[in-house]
Amino acid sequence: MLVSFSVSPLGGESDGVSAAVADAVRVVRESGLPNETSSMFTTVEGENWDEVMDVVRRAVEAVQRHAPRVSLVLKADIRPGYTGQLSAKVERVEEHLREM
Repeated sequence: MLVSFSVSPLGGESDGVSAAVADAVRVVRESGLPNETSSMFTTVEGENWDEVMDVVRRAVEAVQRHAPRVSLVLKADIRPGYTGQLSAKVERVEEHLREM
């Protein structure tokens, strides 16, 4: 399953969020699960709900250490039996683009 999520602090002392987001991304990277981070979301791939949502929970907890309130946006692609989709989904789109 793939889960893309964005987590950010709300109500802190500053409008900068990069330090808090870096702490969340660090949790994801240290999880050992396949992942990638873009300017808006971090996507993590795992075998099941428990594995992936544990990483998301710990990322949220990392951000909570920075502010009294946290915003979480989450999108999931649940497709049992498929792995390697973090890159395979993009490659399938790229194949169609090359055909044009």
